[in-house]
Amino acid sequence: QVQLVESGGGAVQAGGSLSLACTVSGYTDKTYCMGWFRQPAGKEREGVAVIDSAGNTKYADSAKGRFTISEDKEKKILYLEMNNLKPEDTATYYCAAEGPGTIATLTFFLQHVAGTDAYWGQGTQVTVSS
Repeated sequence: QVQLVESGGGAVQAGGSLSLACTVSGYTDKTYCMGWFRQPAGKEREGVAVIDSAGNTKYADSAKGRFTISEDKEKKILYLEMNNLKPEDTATYYCAAEGPGTIATLTFFLQHVAGTDAYWGQGTQVTVSS
């Protein structure tokens, strides 16, 4: 059974930093995409940053230069370091792993919100105050 569990959300003032972590268990694919997505209240879920099994990354324009996605393969943890946070970054942040029926490029995974059969975590709230 695949499980993804996010941690590290919280409240911070604009300009501050937060680090999110996603612990992945039961996921055995050797070639994959994983990533971070977010959903502001009342809005659709959107891609933030994604990484593939080769370590390639892709970011949404809103995240470029401020957020960094990384992965500890040994510990099976996905990270998102967020710097210079803005109020518009306020959202529930989710991690996702490519599902069994999807063969995704990073662009597809980011733009199509991980595809239709991705594995998802339960989400962690990030609130940025001005």
